[in-house]
Amino acid sequence: MNKSFQLQLPVFGLFLALFMACGNSPAVKNETNESLPAETEEEVAVFSAKSELATFAGGCFWCVEAPFEGLDGVISVVSGYSGGKEKNPTYGEVSSGKTSHRESVQITFDPEVISYAELVDIFWQTYDPTDVGGSFYDRGSQYESAIFYHDAEQKKVAEASKERLDKSGRFKKPIATPIIKYTNFYAAEDYHQDYYKKNPKEYYAYRNGSGRDAFIKAHWPELSEKKYTAPSKAELKKTLTALQYEVTMEDETEYAFQNEYNGNKEEGIYVCIVSGAPLFSSKDKYESGSGWPSFTKPIDARIIDKPIDRTLGMTRVEVRSKLGGSHLGHVFYDGPEPTGLRYCMNSAAMKFIPKSEMEAQGYGEFLWLVD
Repeated sequence: MNKSFQLQLPVFGLFLALFMACGNSPAVKNETNESLPAETEEEVAVFSAKSELATFAGGCFWCVEAPFEGLDGVISVVSGYSGGKEKNPTYGEVSSGKTSHRESVQITFDPEVISYAELVDIFWQTYDPTDVGGSFYDRGSQYESAIFYHDAEQKKVAEASKERLDKSGRFKKPIATPIIKYTNFYAAEDYHQDYYKKNPKEYYAYRNGSGRDAFIKAHWPELSEKKYTAPSKAELKKTLTALQYEVTMEDETEYAFQNEYNGNKEEGIYVCIVSGAPLFSSKDKYESGSGWPSFTKPIDARIIDKPIDRTLGMTRVEVRSKLGGSHLGHVFYDGPEPTGLRYCMNSAAMKFIPKSEMEAQGYGEFLWLVD
């Protein structure tokens, strides 16, 4: 929360070259709708002293690395090799199938800003989790998918997420990605790191030529500025209430316990009042006692910005709608399992879409997240 009404918060007790890697796909014109992070050499802002690791394999490591780059709370993303017995493997050895390693990425993240559960949710959307024996154009065990869990909690989160996705009916085949105990990770050669930045033409050609982009587009909803467009401030002045405008555009905070959705227990999703982008599911809403609607995680962390907020003499993590350019609230590290996070949101920054109306209002693709 922010600014003038913040002091209303009650006490809680704890206030390829194209053909050099990932297979040999034909060069194809870039037609991907994937929104990649802006190219920047700025140092990643670190909020807390905590850090944890997440390790995923989803075929070509270039294509799994890129979606996690630039996310608030993600400290680093490294392409490499994991799960095998051989020490210090090289790309030539792994890509040719001469080792028992899989191409993987290892993410170092701040759990006070982004949760492991959010990273797993994103991972499912970067590849074909039903593919057995490889990944798209790339075949062989070195390109098979996997979630390498680092502790019992990660295993629990990954298994629950996999089961939910399997039951969702999003895929015609069962989820094939195994959940495996983490043993090791070796960073790949430097030229593989940030390949999407260093060689964008080859990177996009590979994504398209391998069939990865087509698969993702066919199975996951589009979350883009083109689909969820934010009106100008002048337009918003006319369409939003005074409170909605002050909260979203001027970073104000509504009164605790005196807002529309704090006590809402109906099934549905909460969307950005500015852009209409889907933000939170009722499935992840819980009673925090704060007086504001609280959630354990967003629908997709890639459309949320979480800058460090140092106003009012405090250091907190703000939550903003990336597609709406609007203030939503703050996230705190005092929430329940499985994330440990409390997304404390302003009702005025959101619009609730009841489950019974989601299909009619264009949100049918998100029904599985509510069930």
